[in-house]
Amino acid sequence: MATIKPFRALRPPKDLAEKVSALPYDVMNVAEACSMAAGNPNSFLHISRAEIDLPSEIDPHDESVYLQGKLNLAEFIRRGILKQDSSDCFYVYRQRMGSISQTGLVVCASVDDYQSGDIKKHELTRADKEEDRVKHIDYLDANDEPVFYLSRSCAEVEKIIEGVTNTVPEYDFISDDGVGHTVWILSDKTQIDRLIILFAAIPRLYVADGHHRSAAASRVRELRRDKNPEHSGSEEYNSFLTVIFPENQLNIMSYNRAVKDLNGRSVDEFIAQVKCCFNITPSSVPVIPAERHEFGMYLDGCWYLLDALQAVVNEHDTVGCLDVSILQNNLLSPLLGIDNPRTDQRIHFVGGIRGNEELVRLVDSGEFAVAFALHPTSIRELIELADQDQIMPPKSTWFEPKLRSGLFVHLLS
Repeated sequence: MATIKPFRALRPPKDLAEKVSALPYDVMNVAEACSMAAGNPNSFLHISRAEIDLPSEIDPHDESVYLQGKLNLAEFIRRGILKQDSSDCFYVYRQRMGSISQTGLVVCASVDDYQSGDIKKHELTRADKEEDRVKHIDYLDANDEPVFYLSRSCAEVEKIIEGVTNTVPEYDFISDDGVGHTVWILSDKTQIDRLIILFAAIPRLYVADGHHRSAAASRVRELRRDKNPEHSGSEEYNSFLTVIFPENQLNIMSYNRAVKDLNGRSVDEFIAQVKCCFNITPSSVPVIPAERHEFGMYLDGCWYLLDALQAVVNEHDTVGCLDVSILQNNLLSPLLGIDNPRTDQRIHFVGGIRGNEELVRLVDSGEFAVAFALHPTSIRELIELADQDQIMPPKSTWFEPKLRSGLFVHLLS
């Protein structure tokens, strides 16, 4: 069952929502965060990326960064940039990017569900990134950025949400990246109670984006429970900020790869060895893979279409037949020596939103030798794999549009 609960969001007033909202912390580097927040003292990046307010030589994981985030959150509250709602609510959040529209329910999910496996994962976490999120959440005393979850579609849930979206929204703006954001407050207790019951009948939720934040929320709960002799299970730290979208509305983009060198091979030698596992066709235009098991390869100023040979594809292997696995197991590891893509510094992952232009830029700059464009992993593949408690290779899915930070904060105390 999926346990959800309403909460009293800490959020900006209507007239400040656009200024406060920001992209999530992990889609930018420090320099980009500084640029995005420049001239905007109300940007949520002052909380989610507090290192932008400290000297540039400070390590982003230094304790002073977490303390600065805590101070900045308190200052936002003092100045009225963020105010807490007076009653427990759900919130409805719609995003529009071109022809894509997705509408989700903003709730608090259960740490117990995460620990029991009723919330399904599909990726492993990195210890350093998880530790960073634990400290960030614990110092802030808040979940400041929502986790992106998906659920099986439920007609009655969608009907209730549709009814809410026919009312006047609380926020409605287009962010500087062209994505539209609309938020409604769902405060009707009858509807809230009905949604809780409906979600309790949904067997499980799935992590789409936010494995590190989910794991960190679980660890923060353990830290606080151990320090609280009066722990009852009803404390706010037993749940965490989540937006849940139905599976039929989500958009997964490719998660592409670039590698710094050819592992000692010449271009001709490399192409000859790639032919052992892939059909190779030169292309006069950038290759956007149209089907599963097709790949685009940009090498030495030229594009190629790679089509995996049937001999290297086992459709009965849920993980092995993923395109990210086929590329990893038949090219990146044996030919380029990328045996552990989670830790190898020679590989770079490129979100599909950046397009093939970014792959060309990386290789033409001379910093990388070859780049690969992949066909997106499907929602069906993600759910099937997660239901089997299997783990995808790292960087298998790129969800777009990204949830905006700063529109909802869940206080833990």
